[in-house]
Amino acid sequence: MKKILFYALLIANCALFFVGCGGQAKEEPKPEPKPEVETQAEVAPAPAQNVNGDLKISMLDVGQGDAILIQTKSQTILIDASDTDERDLLVDELERFSVTKIDKLILTHPHADHIGSAKALINPSKKEITANPYLEKISVDEVYDNGIASTSPLYKSYLKAVDTKGIAHHSLTVGDTLDFGDGVKFNVLYPTPELVNAVNNGGWKSDPNNESVVGKLTYKKFSMIFTGDAEKQVEKEILANNKTKDLKCDVLKSGHHGSYTASSKEFVAAVNPSCVLISAGPDEERRNTYGHPHLEPLEIYLAQGIDKKNILCTRWNGTITITSDGQNFSVVPDKKEDWLDKWITQKKKDKKK
Repeated sequence: MKKILFYALLIANCALFFVGCGGQAKEEPKPEPKPEVETQAEVAPAPAQNVNGDLKISMLDVGQGDAILIQTKSQTILIDASDTDERDLLVDELERFSVTKIDKLILTHPHADHIGSAKALINPSKKEITANPYLEKISVDEVYDNGIASTSPLYKSYLKAVDTKGIAHHSLTVGDTLDFGDGVKFNVLYPTPELVNAVNNGGWKSDPNNESVVGKLTYKKFSMIFTGDAEKQVEKEILANNKTKDLKCDVLKSGHHGSYTASSKEFVAAVNPSCVLISAGPDEERRNTYGHPHLEPLEIYLAQGIDKKNILCTRWNGTITITSDGQNFSVVPDKKEDWLDKWITQKKKDKKK
């Protein structure tokens, strides 16, 4: 009887064993993969107070046009040269900053409000020197532009001045890097060589704003993006061809004088600056033909979280100077006018009319 009970138990256990091994085992549920979360760009440090550094960037108050002076310990660079009727403003500003030698003159595109005074800086006439004697003290070592030929008389006169003086003339396209001295670099983000070739060979209709030289200046941990008059379609290309982390900057030069044609939400979010500088003329219509800055980009800057006190414009703030030691930077405008809220209110009223 004991043997029968023993074999019965043995058979039962074996049956359970084979059922367990031969049956379809249930797989343990796998943990669901965590969704990939896009890392947000690190928030740019806000401007500090009274930074004493070797890099100075001044957006000059020259009315409707553009002229940005960059000074390192060893070089002086001027990006754009304002308009012809703003020449005295530009020369007075250069004298104010004791500029007698421009190591690199960078002209973003051949519109009058960017190259208007270039010829006078390079090779002034006797009449121009008589009108403003300081011009005779200024020399230009090298000139850079986008390499796209233009039929503009101002462009032709500027090129003739370059040839007459025997100044080195270079073109800038994506991938080029300029050394501004003392660890300050300027990396070109636009235009592409393909665009330059297409326009010069007649395969693409020229659109000067959207052929602007766009570049990112870096000095240790500090950076600033210079946009010329590049508009949203260029911003889209730059976003497509660069990693977001490479576009991150502390300061953004507002595209196209603060026009609604530039500063898309996506571009502003990618560069994520803590400070924006706008070059625009005063109230007189002839010196601010398009009513810059426009409402749309201002609202985008604020929505991005940029403090309104760090959105500055030459129209109200005069010349704006950034100083950086490569770690921190400070921003000092000639005039500390609180203009943004009043201007946005005015623009909204105008829009309702």
